[in-house]
Amino acid sequence: MKTIKVLGSGCKSCVATAELIKQAADSLAVEIDLQKVDSPADIMAYGVMSTPAVVIDEKIVHAGGIPKEDDIKSWLK
Repeated sequence: MKTIKVLGSGCKSCVATAELIKQAADSLAVEIDLQKVDSPADIMAYGVMSTPAVVIDEKIVHAGGIPKEDDIKSWLK
């Protein structure tokens, strides 16, 4: 199971990113632990300056803007 964190303030783009990740995981039948991180201190600990950002198993894979569906699916495989 992959641990996926969506870093962001809870803005519309952050919510959309989390939903896209959930939909992609469901379509691929991949189990994930999806967490939303909205604490500015926790986000800064990752060194991220642009949100939403996506962290998979403690590795930053995306920052700034909503990721493309194909990218999300490639992260989950």
